[in-house]
Amino acid sequence: MSFELPEDALSFTFLAASGPGGQNVNKVATACQLRCDVFRLGLAPDVYQRLKQLAGSRMTAGGEIVITARQHRTQEANREAARERLADLIARAHVRPVKRVRTKPSRAAKAKRVDAKKQRGSVKEGRGKVRLD
Repeated sequence: MSFELPEDALSFTFLAASGPGGQNVNKVATACQLRCDVFRLGLAPDVYQRLKQLAGSRMTAGGEIVITARQHRTQEANREAARERLADLIARAHVRPVKRVRTKPSRAAKAKRVDAKKQRGSVKEGRGKVRLD
């Protein structure tokens, strides 16, 4: 499922990055910090809760998700990487967890378990000291 990110909910800032780029790293702000206002996305309450859980410390108290991308050498590539990571995070929040269906063991399964326990107990019982009476 792909989620379309509204441009008015996103803001980009660029900062100096470490990593690849040589001397260019010292001169150009290539790392991209993406801030997304979650309330402008118009998410359902359950999706919002899952997004909050998935985002963890990347979500601020003001309801913004902050993602920093600095693995590429250009602003454009880092901007795209940050946008993709945000879209992936939101797509994962849209996936509803599958409810576990409780099952009950059958009467035959219970009997088989008890028989196996008795068998094992008798094997262990036979391991005692040998008495010569």
